[in-house]
Amino acid sequence: MRAALAIARQGLERDEVPVGAVVVMDDEVIGAGYNQPIGTHDPTAHAEIVAMRAAAARLGNYRLSGATLYVTIEPCMMCVGAMVHARLARLVYGASEPKAGAVESTQRAHEHPALNHRIEVTGGVLAEECRDVMQAFFKSRRQEAEGRRQE
Repeated sequence: MRAALAIARQGLERDEVPVGAVVVMDDEVIGAGYNQPIGTHDPTAHAEIVAMRAAAARLGNYRLSGATLYVTIEPCMMCVGAMVHARLARLVYGASEPKAGAVESTQRAHEHPALNHRIEVTGGVLAEECRDVMQAFFKSRRQEAEGRRQE
């Protein structure tokens, strides 16, 4: 998770929402990514998707069987769907995402009975640190907006 947090901070430096993700297989990081929909003009460029794309390219296979994805924030519905299609073995995430999290907060999308693959899930890993990064980002954004309103 610490590697995912470091990647999240790269996104923060680029004014993206600071979410980071790494894909690990056999104790080796095979893909990494941070949120980048703003900079890439791509609504699917969430950290999880970017990391899985990198891992799949490295392996030469879109199936990531046996891999674990570590991400700083609970994934959304789109990302959970991609994880199922990639056949990830395990998801480990940091902080919950009460508005859009699709693993525990708004639904348990990975457990839908129609899905043909199950992902083992562990949540709350370094949750406070992951939450702090996000909260600091949004606090800064609110302060910037307030400063512009006062000008």
